[in-house]
Amino acid sequence: LGICGEHGGDPASITFCESVGLDYVSCSPFRVPIARLAAAQAAINAAG
Repeated sequence: LGICGEHGGDPASITFCESVGLDYVSCSPFRVPIARLAAAQAAINAAG
């Protein structure tokens, strides 16, 4: 289960998605670098 659209590239939304256990986010190409960084930060914060 995931999320797409502009929310998929928003760092706050990505943090929320990580916290509720969503599997993926999808966003427009220009937001991919920001989304990847936010996803990595959310995963690190969730791990400890």
